[in-house]
Amino acid sequence: MPETFGKRQRKDVKAKKAAAAEERRLARVQRRRDREAGLIEPGPPVATPEEIESQLGIVPPGLAD
Repeated sequence: MPETFGKRQRKDVKAKKAAAAEERRLARVQRRRDREAGLIEPGPPVATPEEIESQLGIVPPGLAD
């Protein structure tokens, strides 16, 4: 088996994870700035039940075909 087996895949995964972490960091910084400016309320965001269901992939009863 070659010495380089899987290295490219691992490198790609690490790059994707680093990009996602950087995106989350930038979002946190923006939220902090918005809170300081008074644009959003302090504290964790409160999701509506519809947002939670859409993130989990749950279809409310009555909407399923």
